[in-house]
Amino acid sequence: MKPVLLDISDLSVTFNHAESSARAVRKLSMNVIEGEIHGLVGESGSGKTVTIQCIPGLISVPSTIIEGSVKLRGIELFDLPPEELRKLRGAEIGMIFQEPSRYLNPAFTIRNQISEMLRIHLTLDRRQAAASALELLDQMGLGSDKRVLNSYAHELSGGMRQRAMIAMAVSCNPCLLIADEPTTALDVTVERQILELLLRLRDRLGMSVLFVSHNMAVVHEISDRVSVIYLGKIVESGGKDQVFTSPRHPYTRLLLEAIPDPEKRGQKLATIPGRVPDAEHIPSGCAFHPRCPFAQERCTAQEPVPEGKDHVVSCHFAGDLS
Repeated sequence: MKPVLLDISDLSVTFNHAESSARAVRKLSMNVIEGEIHGLVGESGSGKTVTIQCIPGLISVPSTIIEGSVKLRGIELFDLPPEELRKLRGAEIGMIFQEPSRYLNPAFTIRNQISEMLRIHLTLDRRQAAASALELLDQMGLGSDKRVLNSYAHELSGGMRQRAMIAMAVSCNPCLLIADEPTTALDVTVERQILELLLRLRDRLGMSVLFVSHNMAVVHEISDRVSVIYLGKIVESGGKDQVFTSPRHPYTRLLLEAIPDPEKRGQKLATIPGRVPDAEHIPSGCAFHPRCPFAQERCTAQEPVPEGKDHVVSCHFAGDLS
């Protein structure tokens, strides 16, 4: 088995306000193996984005408490000085944000923004950086005629902006690429193209990808392993075939049942009852018990512990569901 590239252990993130605290991430543990695409999936409000923003140290909200461990190739990222962590961003850790229009600077061309990464991390001069930026855009399927290179973000379509952001994220050949909902708001044709592009980049560059999504069908399409997150904690994790073929947590089962099935045309779509509670009011015991069709009295009082090695699940009745 290949070595672990990213190891997250007992990660907790608490946002403190004047009179309340929101536990966005609660002792979360997971890892990403070298060369794999690892899907992190859950509903909106489950803590996906907060989790991945902790990895490169992007959370800077005042009165926030971050605990636990995040190691990249054995190096504890939480122990690094701010300057050393900044050097890792872009060089070792690439990030594709959920909405590129929010993160691409509207005041600078795509050339400026990609070139800046190359000049900072690879110490290229202006001409070398511009040439490399054009080559990157060509590899992303955006052509080599400099039109996109010299464009501003608002002059590009959603799919083109996403490809430009991917080019920026992989420009320095990072060992870890974090993709936060990279296909959200794209039509199905562009979505397929972006997924295929990520697979090609993984194979060509040998990098690992932490792929974040709320879409189980997309996660199944691209991932090697899958972790299911609910209210800031991993409830099930394992190989893609294990999780999708033999789900052992009720939440995972309900997510899978909610995937639209063309064979059920005309039937009502399955939904998960209730909604994700806010991080300030996490239920006692198993956090999923208010929405779980299998919940019993034990679930309301006692939090389940993770069980299993390759296929890990946190549920009191996982054995009954397997």
